[in-house]
Amino acid sequence: MTHDALIDRLSEGLKPVRRRRLSVDLLIVAVICAVELGLFFGMGAARPMPMLMPQPSFWWRLGSLGLIAAISAALTILSFNPVYSPRRASRWLLAIGAICLAVGFLINAGPDADKNLIARLDWPAGLQCAKKMILLSIPAVIGLAVLMRRGAPTDGRRTAWLAGLAAASWGAFVFVFACPFNDPLYIAVWYSVGCGIVTAVSRLILPRLTRW
Repeated sequence: MTHDALIDRLSEGLKPVRRRRLSVDLLIVAVICAVELGLFFGMGAARPMPMLMPQPSFWWRLGSLGLIAAISAALTILSFNPVYSPRRASRWLLAIGAICLAVGFLINAGPDADKNLIARLDWPAGLQCAKKMILLSIPAVIGLAVLMRRGAPTDGRRTAWLAGLAAASWGAFVFVFACPFNDPLYIAVWYSVGCGIVTAVSRLILPRLTRW
């Protein structure tokens, strides 16, 4: 077989990939998030801001989840480019997440500190919180999945993990405005559960959508 024939055979099933524009992808994700957040407030799902602002745990959650969502979303979009590998950046992202989680345990639990472990975790309410976070993550998952389908990531599994983490942390970020709990232990456990489920499911499903 000649070289030309071999090249033709190997490339016959390939499809052209549009040139990526980072600014356009970022804008699409930003619009999806802005619309969801606007609808969330417009439907009256958020608690009154004067009740939330004095709470240290509110700012901890908002800052931590916003930071993780922004970084992981940017890394996800960068990894749609076949020449970019998110391997090293993913490790730094894990370190940032661990630091954010550790900061939360420096916050005074207040009256909740006197409760026993079962009461502090309040698993019936925790499951409901995790469910709401998962639902709030769906628009971001769909948006990133469509962009991933249009891209050409060479590390589909890690890109899917980043996309799931970005969507999960965004869903949790939105839920912060409605969450009635302030106990750092409760927040660390159930927010991790909600985000972990979204990330794991995205990691399993999204690689199947790539064309590579």
